[in-house]
Amino acid sequence: MPLSAHTREQLKTLYNALADRVLEPGDPVYVAQVNCQGFSDAIEEIATEIEWQDGGGVCLFTGQRGTGKSTELKRLKKRLEDGGTVVFYADLSEFLLLTKEVEISDFLVSVAGAMSERVQEEYGASPGNRSYWDRFREFMQTKVEIREFAARLPGVDLKAALKSDPDFKHRVQEAARGHVAQLAREAHDFLAEAVLFVRERESDPARKVVLLIDSVERIRGVGSEAMAVYESVRDLFFGHAELLRVPLLHIVYTIPPYLSVLGPGAGALMGGAVPRRLVSTHVFKDRSRDPDPEGLAVLRTVVERRHPDWSRLFAEEALDRLAISSGGDLREFFRLIRLCLPAVRDDSQLPLSPTAVKAAENAARSEMLPIPGEHLLWLQRIARTHDTCLEKDGELPTLAHFLDNRLVLNYRNGSDWYDVHPLLRELVDAHVARTGA
Repeated sequence: MPLSAHTREQLKTLYNALADRVLEPGDPVYVAQVNCQGFSDAIEEIATEIEWQDGGGVCLFTGQRGTGKSTELKRLKKRLEDGGTVVFYADLSEFLLLTKEVEISDFLVSVAGAMSERVQEEYGASPGNRSYWDRFREFMQTKVEIREFAARLPGVDLKAALKSDPDFKHRVQEAARGHVAQLAREAHDFLAEAVLFVRERESDPARKVVLLIDSVERIRGVGSEAMAVYESVRDLFFGHAELLRVPLLHIVYTIPPYLSVLGPGAGALMGGAVPRRLVSTHVFKDRSRDPDPEGLAVLRTVVERRHPDWSRLFAEEALDRLAISSGGDLREFFRLIRLCLPAVRDDSQLPLSPTAVKAAENAARSEMLPIPGEHLLWLQRIARTHDTCLEKDGELPTLAHFLDNRLVLNYRNGSDWYDVHPLLRELVDAHVARTGA
């Protein structure tokens, strides 16, 4: 029978319920088991570490796109605030050009500028009645003497130029290289002064102050600049790790998933911080292609929270198939479900069967193609060993591409492991069989 108005409304409701969005703490659709496995809860561990740290410190947080980092950072903010901590959140994409090389100079300027703006928003004033942008402009004019700064008087213009003007950002980097130690000291002094300012406003000389820096993991190069950008991230976290620690202030940095592969040990250089990682839901058993009933049940719960009547639209076997085809990546899972819905034309098609969802799988697979032959061979090594198989630094942009575009997914069933996206397995296996590699 033709699609009824009621069925059409149900399809629309599910479609919109699965739209990508950051969940606020307390949202009834939040499912803790997605990112809390067993006794492991990255957010609770970070919160505890901050509560135990004296005099400031650094925590590192990572995960592939779509694993829920921004939602979990919101939960961290609420968790800390409930304990009396003052927490500021900053999206680095508002302050930094993420597709170009990053240096310690423009990174610290962005962090201090973000803190300056958040303090101003919260308290209506700045430490010493001067924003960090004003201080930085004065520093550059008096210490470095770049003429362009004089023409960009309002602090917001300076911020915009550093974010959106690659040439201006590059010239700032060049000019600051001879003054890194002093620039870092100025930024640290401002951030420490901001902590004291907050404590004074809160009438609590021991109040903890936390700055959450999001979107650092989105720094990635394009084309011929890719390797230089990735190298700059390594230099930032390994060559200047000590400058990313700020007295009195607790900072949480989101870092790219490839950073631990690029050069493990960043946390040790910043006072022993261990990167906490979000991974895909384990829809497969440990280092296996066998479905994991526990992980599949978690993803069914996620859908049920958002649309309790989902079983009228999907057979359980069909929903599980989409969960498996997504590799447990929540954002991809939602997208596959949404791809199925507009194709429904008749009530008799429902609930959708496993066969009926193949078109959505094919559409998602085609977006990941074509894949060069040498990449297919690498993906096969990953599928066989469940490791990243990075052999040399020059291959890093390719591995970052695999992780950024979810051709390779990260799991944790006891320990961390990797596998190729399920929709690519047949293609990878067929290429290896055809070439005999």
